[in-house]
Amino acid sequence: MRILFCRSNPIDPDPRVEKEARALAGDGHQVTVLGWDRSGVLPIEELQVDFQLFRLNVKAEYASGMSNLPQLLKWELGLMHWLIVRRNKYDVIHACDFDTILPCLFARWLFKKKVVYDIFDFYADHLRKVPSRIKKMIRAIDLWAIGQADAVILVDDSRMRQITGSRPRRCEVIYNSPEDISSPQIPEGIFSSDAVLKVAYVGLLQEERGLFEMVEVLRLHPSWEMAVAGFGGDREKFLESIRGTSNIRWFGRVAYDQAIKISSAADVLFATYDPAIANHFYSSPNKIFEAMMLGKPIIVARGTNIDRIVEHYENGVVVEYGKIQELENALVSLNDPGKRERAGINSRYAYDQEYGWSKMKTRLIAIYRELALSFDQHHVG
Repeated sequence: MRILFCRSNPIDPDPRVEKEARALAGDGHQVTVLGWDRSGVLPIEELQVDFQLFRLNVKAEYASGMSNLPQLLKWELGLMHWLIVRRNKYDVIHACDFDTILPCLFARWLFKKKVVYDIFDFYADHLRKVPSRIKKMIRAIDLWAIGQADAVILVDDSRMRQITGSRPRRCEVIYNSPEDISSPQIPEGIFSSDAVLKVAYVGLLQEERGLFEMVEVLRLHPSWEMAVAGFGGDREKFLESIRGTSNIRWFGRVAYDQAIKISSAADVLFATYDPAIANHFYSSPNKIFEAMMLGKPIIVARGTNIDRIVEHYENGVVVEYGKIQELENALVSLNDPGKRERAGINSRYAYDQEYGWSKMKTRLIAIYRELALSFDQHHVG
């Protein structure tokens, strides 16, 4: 079939979209990806190895709440126009998150297309600066949309509780597991040769992800080093927080292969999200699965769903969110090479036994083979 992914970021990078697109292309489908370039400076069309990438240029900021509504509407109208004009170029739409699903469902009804709704983050619980009454309205629409799609994908089994009240026709869990890279090349210059303990964070730069607490800990231990890369609404605030530090290295926004290299060069990764935020309570971040694949220990916050994984597999340390002393104690404990090695072995075991991408890819392909069968039957009929 001809599959169109729709995602409200520029795919620069987007690990989940890219690996799902590669998996489906490898199963014989023709894959196209459409993203949103908020910067307005990226190419509007790129030919990737496994798929064709298009971008709509609608300038906007990240994490700006209701002030971003006009730009969001422009994006959705642009997406709708794209779907109408190219209606003969796709059979199935893979809609990523709520800010793509409504135009995609419109195309489903109008042009008899199939729609797979891939929920990376439940949108109403993801919004930071939006009034609660607006969030309730979005939640109600989202639960309705879930029931309209031909299939729904969640990133964690715990998120079934988050979509309580919806009626999905077909629902599958596909974790944010990375593709297996057994021996990623570790470039020089990420950490200095005399760093006693090496910590890495690559991801969204938000205050509620424990970044600023980690900065405070690193200030107390000048022999430890931290490498940070990513983008997000709190980027400038983060850069201001590390001003004057010599043991925190900033790499900016990086490609996914570089992100993996940074993580592979570290001794410890962390994903200490604020559990008071609903999406964090149901979190299933790339970082825990990247730690598994790389065989690295990870520090996570209690009450964020992934704490149960770390406690079960003993592949890291669980701390109370926002407690700088607990965070420092966790890093002190992981400064022991023996403990790091044991946690790293447990991490890789979890990847191989339950969370590896090969298992997730099989689930994804199964969804599309079912859709292909119903698509063929419809056309034969």
